[in-house]
Amino acid sequence: MVSYIILWIVLGLIMGVIARAILPGEQKMNLITTMIVGAIGAFLGAYVGRMVGIDTSYFNVWSILAAVVGSLLVLIVWCLIFKKSWK
Repeated sequence: MVSYIILWIVLGLIMGVIARAILPGEQKMNLITTMIVGAIGAFLGAYVGRMVGIDTSYFNVWSILAAVVGSLLVLIVWCLIFKKSWK
């Protein structure tokens, strides 16, 4: 269980940076905020993935895809809440 959490935190840190690169425009946030957004997105992606029956408990294509999608969604919500540019 602990290794599962550590996997998603590390994957989330990387996915936060990737999500910012994918989303158009400039997101005005520092690296720590990017890492937090990515980690939350990765957890969200894993949770939703498990709810729809996708095995996200291991490092595979589905877990990476779930983390990217989750991080993008959290980043969009972040930008909308704090009115940061992403367009």
